[in-house]
Amino acid sequence: MSDFPKGSVWLVGAGPGDPELLTRKAERLLQTADVVFYDALVSQGVLNLIPEATPRLSVGKRAGRHSVPQPMICDTIVKAALGGQRVVRLKGGDPSIFGRANEEIDACRENGIDAWICAGVTTASAAAASLSVSLTTRGLARRLTFVTAHTRNGAVPDLDWQALADPQATIAVYMGKQAAPHISQGLMQAGLAADTPVVLIENVSLPSEQNLATRLEVLPIAARSALGEGPAIILIGEALRDFKERAQACDEIRQVCAQVP
Repeated sequence: MSDFPKGSVWLVGAGPGDPELLTRKAERLLQTADVVFYDALVSQGVLNLIPEATPRLSVGKRAGRHSVPQPMICDTIVKAALGGQRVVRLKGGDPSIFGRANEEIDACRENGIDAWICAGVTTASAAAASLSVSLTTRGLARRLTFVTAHTRNGAVPDLDWQALADPQATIAVYMGKQAAPHISQGLMQAGLAADTPVVLIENVSLPSEQNLATRLEVLPIAARSALGEGPAIILIGEALRDFKERAQACDEIRQVCAQVP
């Protein structure tokens, strides 16, 4: 393949989990690779697209769990490429969004290895599609902000709360379950209304996906008690109000139906 010569590297976006959300290019690269190094959040459905004869090695990283250090991941990728292999580094979501792509691209180029990125569907986009909502709405939500709230040992996320607390913005918080109390407090102290709609979506695009519509002031309780152990994204903003109201109406209908003999 002219775009995947021996001794080169592709960082491939695996999307949020559903293998049907992979791009056609991503699938082609997986079919051509000599070796695949994949993240912990890459679903089994996506891994099943890799030919059985192709070696696949987990270099997964998960918050709060044992993981492979980033320098070791870079060294492993470089060593395989220098050995003449076509290397796919398979990353959940999109490699360019909170995927530490620069570190791996730089490590390759410092060793004279060609490296490229194949875009993937990011979790926020897949979550919005699953909820059947738009994250931007004319006259209501004019801006979309992606942030990561992942911190070590429960530290307060280093975020500009004043800039984030825009009532005309939608905020997509990646890796934010553990930091939910800080997110709620920081945004409200910066002026965002306590009743701002919030939706938490866990295991986006997978059969085990579940979501919970709530409001900003009770986000910490919702994040702690309503979801399981899977990865989740938090969507915050007025663009989610319609979904929150629909979810509330469905809950009320279910409660009424449960009372009917």
